[in-house]
Amino acid sequence: MRHSLKYFDKMRCLRKRSAVSFLGVLVICLLFMNLYIEDGYVLEGDKQLIRETATHQLNPERYVHTFKDLSNFSGSINISYRYLAGTPLPRKRYLTIGLSSVKRKKGNYLLETIKSIFEQSSYEELKEIAVVVQLADFDSAWCEGMVQDISQKFAHHIIAGRLIVIHVPEEYYPVLDGLKRNYNDPEDRVKFRSKQNVDYAFLLNFCANLSDYYVMLEDDVRCSKNFLTAVKKVITSREGSYWVTLEFSKLGYIGKLYHSHDLPRLAHFLLMFYQEMPCDWLLIHFRGLLAQKEVIRFKPSLFQHMGYYSSYKGAENKLKDDDFEEESFDIPDNPPANLHTNMNVFENYEASKAYSSIDEYFWGKAPSTGDFYGIVFEKPIKINKIKVVTGTEDRQNDILHHGALEVGEKIVGSKKGRQCTTYLRLGEFKNGNFEITDVEHKVLFDINCMRILVTKSQKEWLIIRSISVWTSQMPNQ
Repeated sequence: MRHSLKYFDKMRCLRKRSAVSFLGVLVICLLFMNLYIEDGYVLEGDKQLIRETATHQLNPERYVHTFKDLSNFSGSINISYRYLAGTPLPRKRYLTIGLSSVKRKKGNYLLETIKSIFEQSSYEELKEIAVVVQLADFDSAWCEGMVQDISQKFAHHIIAGRLIVIHVPEEYYPVLDGLKRNYNDPEDRVKFRSKQNVDYAFLLNFCANLSDYYVMLEDDVRCSKNFLTAVKKVITSREGSYWVTLEFSKLGYIGKLYHSHDLPRLAHFLLMFYQEMPCDWLLIHFRGLLAQKEVIRFKPSLFQHMGYYSSYKGAENKLKDDDFEEESFDIPDNPPANLHTNMNVFENYEASKAYSSIDEYFWGKAPSTGDFYGIVFEKPIKINKIKVVTGTEDRQNDILHHGALEVGEKIVGSKKGRQCTTYLRLGEFKNGNFEITDVEHKVLFDINCMRILVTKSQKEWLIIRSISVWTSQMPNQ
């Protein structure tokens, strides 16, 4: 009898534990079903993904295929937007500039930011941009006041369809109180950064179909002159290469450029992990999950942080981007090309790293006479200017001590081994650098190739820091 009672007690305990386990699993399943209800399915491995995100240790290689296959993430988030100023765009633009703004305890820089965007753009550039401002504060009086100020100062841009002001009602926001306190952040800090993630998600969702590309700015930013033209040149120079995010500032969520077709996935991603970490950390993980392992950042920076007080509690924020240049500068065209060299390349400092505006370089071991760095353009081009810089500030002797620059025509060979049969020498390197202008007046043929030729062996290694090519006309134009 005693054994029977023990047996039944044991069975009751097992049933109780089983019920608790079942309920726990059921709650987790319901939470995930609720999270993905619009997409209609639950992603395998997301619990591990959330755990790794919470410790800032996402594994991009492990999850890249899962995340890239989220076809349903191309759909928009089902929320209603209030148009506070402006109307839906009548046509698609080249670039949308998105800003999200909230009431600050000290200072307000939104109007100056909008002014800088428009003032630093030419009339032709203005035709290709749309500016979307999201007033993300729940204080309706503040929103109304800001709309009045924006409408008065930028009425002609609103009428021209270049400026839209939107707002998402508070009812569409997820829970913002009692969130997880990762990184020992105080509760109000967690609430602030979590809401900011949701603000950005809603803004990205709205902008997904407005243009070909999208750049995110903060509401306290100054722009460089003709920044759109610079962005277009960079995008053209990246044709044929894979990228998720191009960065035009090294600060926060400023100057981050995306393909518009990636915005729905990014919006869902920010909502999925809105309470886990700040948005700039999440963006690093998003880029990695879509298989862009390295940062692609361009210099000089096109956008500068100008605010003195943060939107969080009015705290001081004196951060500045020391790579920013406000005046117009001449970014090279660097037409699409195949790059190759017969030099002994050191580690991963391959040839492609010299032919871009990215802060990287080519590094080869001591070159010998006749060694070369070759560029074969995808299409024949007319060149106006060429500039090559070798060596770096910390390795000033790793320059090309004896070399020449040549351009060629008449391509032969297969796609992988293409080269020119005839070359014309344009000049010699001096102190490791080479620069020439008015090339189209000195070279009578369309240029297929360009090469840097070592004319005398050297014991020092060679760093090619940058190769810049300006065309007098783009191919097929």
